[in-house]
Amino acid sequence: MNKVVHFEIPFDDKARASKFYGEIFGWALTDMPQMNYVMAETAESGESGLPNEPGAINGGLFQRPKEAPHPCIYVAVESIDDTLKQVAAGGGKVVTPKTPIPGMGAYARVTDTEGNVIGLFQMG
Repeated sequence: MNKVVHFEIPFDDKARASKFYGEIFGWALTDMPQMNYVMAETAESGESGLPNEPGAINGGLFQRPKEAPHPCIYVAVESIDDTLKQVAAGGGKVVTPKTPIPGMGAYARVTDTEGNVIGLFQMG
């Protein structure tokens, strides 16, 4: 069973969004200016960066792209390439092709049969 491992919330104004999520929910936010991205720690994490609490996930805030204008969950998969083939065969579509994340793995975004954008994440 593939698990939800990450979420992303798009922003139009990084400072405004960071202030909101930090103040309202108490999330620890780390700005990654080279990526125009903000890591959002919603639960205390260990050295691996993964939450210590079972079932908790961390995420990020990112500049709103046209292809993914709404919050998105990310599902861990063994192989993005294989999953993209399954998505196409099942009636979904590729929104963002497989994209490397240096030092972490890769991601892609797809739509399901209902038009929802879902992220895929592959470690390594």
